[in-house]
Amino acid sequence: MMGIYSLLLFTSTFVFILLLCSVDPTYVHAWMFGIQMLWQTFWHLLIQYREYCLQEPVSIRLFLAVSSSMLLTQRLTSVSLDLQEKRVRLTSDPSSRNKAHVTILPLISYMLSFTTLLGGPLCSYSRFVSVMEGIDFSSPPCPLGVVILKLMQVLLLERVRCCLVYFLKDNPYNPVNSSALYGILWVWCLALVFRIQYYSHWRISEGLNNAAGFGFWDNLSGGSSRNWSGLSDGDIWNTEASSRMSEFARRWNMTTASWLRRLIYMRCQQFPLFMTFSFSLWWHGLHLGHFVGFLTWAATVKADYHIHRHMGTNLSPARRKVCKFLGWLNTQMIVSCVVIVVELRDMSGVRLLFSTYVGLFPFFNLFLFGIMLKLRGDTLY
Repeated sequence: MMGIYSLLLFTSTFVFILLLCSVDPTYVHAWMFGIQMLWQTFWHLLIQYREYCLQEPVSIRLFLAVSSSMLLTQRLTSVSLDLQEKRVRLTSDPSSRNKAHVTILPLISYMLSFTTLLGGPLCSYSRFVSVMEGIDFSSPPCPLGVVILKLMQVLLLERVRCCLVYFLKDNPYNPVNSSALYGILWVWCLALVFRIQYYSHWRISEGLNNAAGFGFWDNLSGGSSRNWSGLSDGDIWNTEASSRMSEFARRWNMTTASWLRRLIYMRCQQFPLFMTFSFSLWWHGLHLGHFVGFLTWAATVKADYHIHRHMGTNLSPARRKVCKFLGWLNTQMIVSCVVIVVELRDMSGVRLLFSTYVGLFPFFNLFLFGIMLKLRGDTLY
């Protein structure tokens, strides 16, 4: 599928195994983090150079390999953090060669597992091993019904996306003849098209993992229901129902959000939120739209924390519902801004947002944030 570009993944895995054999486990993470991010960034910048400077078409196989390399980065750094925090231990007895091989081979299997390399979600190494070891003893129930249900959900999502695309093509936005309200609706539909692509992709990935036996271990209800949602990046209903930017940030691509929280947020002493989003834009490829989108996302999440912290808590139920609805509208508009500039990757997304006035929503949140800081004498961090 990736052809010669599959060497990107094999090289990263080989370097990781080499580090395990030559570096103290407590220092593997620092080495692996630096080497893998430099390796991934090289290929991201090479793609941009060929796209924008040479104006050459880039092979779809290269795109697929770099995308899989990003998911491999999650697994490499996750295992290296496990080693650093001593959640996973390697065999150190040189006389136990067979046992050492038993340690290395599961690592290679985990790194190169195609069910998650194609689209995630992130599964921890310890859970991967526990599932593989328990197949012969306590196999999970048949996932056929769950997989079929998720495929039906994908078909429904794709049908909705096709309808939205049809609407956007037949009713293009014209800054001269279209009203401001129509422009906002048009941009919201365009952003929803991009988001539905992610939801469909995640559902397919979840179904693929369920078919391989992963995702059943988190059934903690104790009932007889078959819960295969233990390995999930989120669903459209919970995520799109978010009435706050901070809620949306936690629910969107949940396993990646948890990975970023563990890798960056919990380890940064200064400006953890902005450092987390800055690393996320680096990990995603450093396009111009990524800078605008992720920094806007970070700033609006920070504003969300402060605005809701200082909002009155003695509101009546009716006013609370109105505030929640307005918060949902505000979240939808800001998310639309972020998604469009990130997906379009260049300044065309920024121009579209300001021609339709949708780009004013993040500025309004930041303006309100600044007023609250000034009135209460708070500091930014």
